Amino acid sequence: MSDIEIAQQATMKPIITLAQEHYGIEAEHLEPYGHYKAKLSLEYVNSLRDKQDGKLILVTAISPTPAGEGKTTTTVGLGDALNRLGKKAIMCLREPSLGPCFGVKGGAAGGGYSQVVPMEDINLHFTGDFHAIGVAHNLLSALIDNHINHGNALDIDPRRIQWKRVVDMNDRALRNIVVGMGGPANGYLREDGYDSVVASEVMAILCLATSRADLKARLGRIVIGYKFDKVTPVYARDLNAQGAMAALLKDAIKPNLVQTLENNIAIIHGGPFANIAHGCNTVTATKTALKLADYVVTEAGFGADLGAEKFIDIKCRMAGLTPSAVVLVATVRALKFHGGVAKEALNTEDLIALEKGFVNLERHLNNITEHYGLPCVVCINHFTFDTDAEIALLQAKCESLGATCVVSKHWAEGGAGAEAMAKAVLAIVDNREPSFRYVYDEDASLWDKITAIATKLYGAAGITASPKVKAQLAAWQADYGKFPICIAKTQMSFSTNPSAKGAPSGHIFQINDVRLANGAGFIVAIAGDMMTMPGLPKVPAAEKIDIDDDGRITGLF
Repeated sequence: MSDIEIAQQATMKPIITLAQEHYGIEAEHLEPYGHYKAKLSLEYVNSLRDKQDGKLILVTAISPTPAGEGKTTTTVGLGDALNRLGKKAIMCLREPSLGPCFGVKGGAAGGGYSQVVPMEDINLHFTGDFHAIGVAHNLLSALIDNHINHGNALDIDPRRIQWKRVVDMNDRALRNIVVGMGGPANGYLREDGYDSVVASEVMAILCLATSRADLKARLGRIVIGYKFDKVTPVYARDLNAQGAMAALLKDAIKPNLVQTLENNIAIIHGGPFANIAHGCNTVTATKTALKLADYVVTEAGFGADLGAEKFIDIKCRMAGLTPSAVVLVATVRALKFHGGVAKEALNTEDLIALEKGFVNLERHLNNITEHYGLPCVVCINHFTFDTDAEIALLQAKCESLGATCVVSKHWAEGGAGAEAMAKAVLAIVDNREPSFRYVYDEDASLWDKITAIATKLYGAAGITASPKVKAQLAAWQADYGKFPICIAKTQMSFSTNPSAKGAPSGHIFQINDVRLANGAGFIVAIAGDMMTMPGLPKVPAAEKIDIDDDGRITGLF
C-alpha cells in the first residue's frame, strides 16, 4: 500500500484521550482541532518549567538524493520503538510545507508503517500555523508600503527595503515582482519579491521564541530596511507592527499534538527549511517534550551539514539545549547514488558504487563525532531491494570507523522493526552525560564563522564573496557579531554545486548574498545559486493529488 493508504487505514484514538492516558494532560489544557489533533496551552507548557528534562536525541541524515533517506520515518520509528521497549518517549517534528507537497519532495509525515496521523491534515492545512505566519509576515509588508504612501515619516528608502512578501507555495514567477503599479492610488512603484513561508523570518522567530513576550520583542526587532542615509535601520517596531503580528500568531505559538500509527504522542510545530532557513521545529515544542518524556526524538532538516549544524549552532546555542546522541540515517540506494549510479538503476546490486558513495556518510559521521562532539548511531533505513552483500559491506565500512551501525526495518514493520536501533541509542544515552561542541565560537567574526562551517564541515578550501558582501559583513560586525550563521545552500551536496556527489573537497565556497534576521537572531549567508523561493518541477506532485466524492484524498505522499 502507499503511505496515504496505510495512514487512512490507521486506527486513531481521540487525541484528548491519548494525552490524558500517556501524560496526564487534562482536557482543559488542550484545544482540539477535530478529534485527532490539538493545541497545547502555553499556560500548561509554563507549568512544566520546574520538571526535570529528559534526554534529547537528534535524527539527521546523509546528503539527500532523489532516492530518499527517511529522517522523519526514522524519527517516528525510533520513537515508537522506544515506547515499545517500555520507555516514555515523544517525537518532535516540523510541520510540512505545501510547496514540497505539491512539488517534488512530497509531505513530511513519515512513511510506510512509521507515520504520524492524520496524514492528510498534517501535510495540508493542519492547524493553520503556516497561514498565520504568512499573514503576519505579509501584514508587515503591507504596513511598509502603506507608511511610504502616507508621507514616509520614517524616511524609509524604498530601494533598500529588505522585507519581501511570502506565500506557502513554490512559485518561481513571484521571485521578483513590481508593486505599486496602476497609478498614485496604489502607492509608490518599487521592486519587490516573494519568498517561501518556510524562509520567512517570522517562521524562524516563532520557532525560536520562548514566550509570547519574547515573540513580540523578536517581531519588533525585525529590520525591514534602511533610511535614505543608507545606514540607519528601520525596525518593525517603528511601524508599531509587532502587536498585531503577535496577535495573528496567538494560536500558532501553541504546540500541536498528534499521534503515530501506534498511538504514541508526537508534537509537530514550526517548519523552517534547513536549506534556506534553520531547519528545526520550535524551541517550545522541544522543551515541552523534554519535560513530559524521558526521551525526546527530534529531527533536523536535510543532511547533517545543514540541519544538524543549525540545530547545534543556532537552536541549541539559543535555547540552552544539550543533545545526548545523534542518529545518522542512510540508505543503500542513496549511497549508490552518491557513488554515481543513476536513479533508475539503484535497485540493482552495485558494491563498487556503494563503496564509492560511502565517503558521503563518512564525512557526515566525522562531522558529528569530531566537530559536534556527539556519539552517533548509523541507521541503515532498509529497502526491500537491498542485498545481503550490500548491507554487509555497509556495516563493515561503518565498523572500520568505529561506528555503531544498525539495520532498521521501521518502514515495513513500524516500531518493532526499529527496536535494535532503539537499543543501540539507549546503550549510549543511558551511559553518558550529555555534552557536545559548537562548530565555531560565538566571539569569532562573522566571516570566520562562515569559514569554519565551510572548511570544517563542507570540505571547502576557503570561502569567497563580492566586495559588497564583505563590506556588509564588516558593517554588521559591531552590532551583530555574536549572531550565529544560517547558511542557505543546496541540500544535495557538501559544495554549492548540487551535482557534486559524494564528499567533494578543495572547492571554494561562494557567498553571493547575506541577510540580517535580527528578530530571529542570526545572519543568513546565501551560497551559490540557492533560491529562497523554489519552483515546481516539470511534473509536479499536484498533478497526482485528487479527492473523491466521499472526501477521500489520494496521491498525497
